[in-house]
Amino acid sequence: MVKLRLTRLGRKKAPFYRIAAMEALSKRDGKAIAYLGSYNPLVEENGVVLNEEEIIKFLKNGAQPTRTVKSILVKSGVWAKFEEAKKGN
Repeated sequence: MVKLRLTRLGRKKAPFYRIAAMEALSKRDGKAIAYLGSYNPLVEENGVVLNEEEIIKFLKNGAQPTRTVKSILVKSGVWAKFEEAKKGN
């Protein structure tokens, strides 16, 4: 099963995350199928960069987001676009 989840980068006490499509049983920072965006929790504005078309493509093909990734997608509006695309098909 493919999951959309976060991989950690950055130094100690300064986290930076990538949103990645990975196999569910792989390690947190293991090899990813694709990197779909980034999330910087230390930046209040514009800390999220997403590749919306790729994310929607993975979601349509059955990828499951983790709770944290889903909340990022909901806040950025990508989840609503996915729901609309799902209704349209």
